[in-house]
Formats: sequence, structure tokens, C-alpha cells
Amino acid sequence: MARANRVRAVAGLPRPLEPSDAEELYALVEANRAYLSRWMPWAPSSTPVAIREFIAMGRRQLAENNGFHAALERDGRIVGVAGFHSIDWLHRSTSVGYWLAEAEQGRGIVTQAVRELLDHAFGVWELHRVEIRAAVQNVRSRAIPERLGFREEGTLRDAELVEGRYLDLVVYSLLAPDWG
Repeated sequence: MARANRVRAVAGLPRPLEPSDAEELYALVEANRAYLSRWMPWAPSSTPVAIREFIAMGRRQLAENNGFHAALERDGRIVGVAGFHSIDWLHRSTSVGYWLAEAEQGRGIVTQAVRELLDHAFGVWELHRVEIRAAVQNVRSRAIPERLGFREEGTLRDAELVEGRYLDLVVYSLLAPDWG
């Protein structure tokens, strides 16, 4: 079955996070904490220990063929993260998440990374459905699935608690027959 293929063996995908990335990744989160805290529930309380645990969890996911988290890089520096939250092999579906340093936005970095993730999800893993959720007010994040041909399915009311306020999330999906 296709799911036996490992992400790290596929050229062109963003590289999986490594334990050695922890310090650089934490510095990036710290430098962007105010911006990220508007949208990401983990950002306000992220610590060096939490970053190391996140990377370790991603490495376990990779080893178990259950998703992974990748470094988004520009000019040899980590500028964000994108990846698969987990994989539902029974229903052949997954969801994608991403974030990018505020100063790096508008360069197509996330769009390209998600495009590569979609190629892998549909082409290698032979999944049927990929989902992205984004806060209604997060116009830049919502532009990614819209640009890549996802269909807006609806809005989940008060679906995510971020800095003491609930955010509505727009649900987008893309099916294998719609890709490529």
C-alpha cells in the first residue's frame, strides 16, 4: 500500500523538523509571538521545552507514518512550519496546518509548501480528502486554500479558543479528483 512510503524519501517536500531545529524554531516563535498569538492557541505559552516536544511528536508521527511537521525555509533559515496533523487511513483523509513569520508573508512560501504536501497526500499516500481550517478573520491564511482550489464547506462557530476569545473557523476541503 502507498502509505508505506516515507515522506523523507520524497524530493521537493519541505524537510521534516529535526531536534537540532529547536533553538532556531523557538527564536522564530519568540520574535513573532505577538503576531502568532492572534491566531495560534499554542503561541502565547510556547516555551523551548514545548518546541522540543512538538518536534519530537512530529518525529514520532513521521516514524509511524501518521503525518509530520516540516520546516519552511528561505535563504537557509527557518521561517515557518507546515505539515499534516495526522492521517485517517480508514477514511483516507488528513488536515494540513501552517504558519509563517509575519515578515516572510507574501512570497508564496506557504502556497508552494502546501502544494507540495498536496502532491504527496494525493499522489504518494493516495488519500482522498485534505482539509484546512482557518480563522474567519485570518485573511492571509484563508488565501492559501482558496488559491489552491479548495472548496469552502462552512464555518465552525466558536471552534478555537485563542487568547481568551473564541474564533470561528472556516473549513476548506480538497478531494483527490479535484487535484492535479
